[in-house]
Amino acid sequence: MAKQNTMGMIFAAPPVILFLVFTLFPMIMAIALSFTDYDIINAPKFVGLKNFRKIIQDQFFWISLKNTLYYTVLYVPSGLLLSLAAALFLNSEKRMVGLFRTLFYLPVLSSTVATATLWFWILNPQLGLLNGFLKIFGIDGPAWLYDSKLAMIAIVMMSLWAGFGGNMMIFLSGLKGIPQIYYEAAKVEGANRFQMFRFITMPSLTKTTFLVSTMLIIGTLQVFDQAFVLTKGGPGNATITLVYYIYNNGFKNLKMGYASSISLVLFLIILGMTVINQRINKAEI
Repeated sequence: MAKQNTMGMIFAAPPVILFLVFTLFPMIMAIALSFTDYDIINAPKFVGLKNFRKIIQDQFFWISLKNTLYYTVLYVPSGLLLSLAAALFLNSEKRMVGLFRTLFYLPVLSSTVATATLWFWILNPQLGLLNGFLKIFGIDGPAWLYDSKLAMIAIVMMSLWAGFGGNMMIFLSGLKGIPQIYYEAAKVEGANRFQMFRFITMPSLTKTTFLVSTMLIIGTLQVFDQAFVLTKGGPGNATITLVYYIYNNGFKNLKMGYASSISLVLFLIILGMTVINQRINKAEI
């Protein structure tokens, strides 16, 4: 027994050490730095709650928060519906289904930078594939990435294309776990497809939906790569997000203390929205 415990500790040690060094320690340091004035060059100077009072009066913080929440509101419901619809469509053993599953999942394997570079060409107002397609129907496509009203929508489209395949696979796993006897019994009782989806499929996917929605919320609140590569936060700060603003303060302006305080606020926002999502899903069970 002692030997088994020792072997267990040996195997558990590497991930625990990695977690402590690369996750827990940086979190503690970020919390500590959020109460300081630190520019990397000079030693940290304790300033108490000054950084947090500054956040309240910082208009760019509120702009970045509004943009992040706007992205979240657009992306989370769309991501859920798209990935669930794809999973329902591919939940069969018919021919070619495996091929489509692979094709839908492939964008997940690509790096965000590579995907954003591809979409930068697709959304090009003159030579882009999307506007070229719209021109076939006599529609003059807009300047997607250069219009403050459409830039965030363009980023959402790219993110949906790049990320729905992973969530689709999670929903597929959930669908495979629903006993077929439920559907057979419903057919005997005369239920149609919509009724089976409403009263069997969706209740059975409650935990899966909670998992996917939680990951989507956490991911959207930390969005950075897409805005950084596609728009650089523009036009007119229309796509600057909280993480982008943290990056600007920390690595461009060398305000590490202030950036850490915004990071702590972002952590609390993510925690709060995750708890709310958990309460909503529990109420539906």
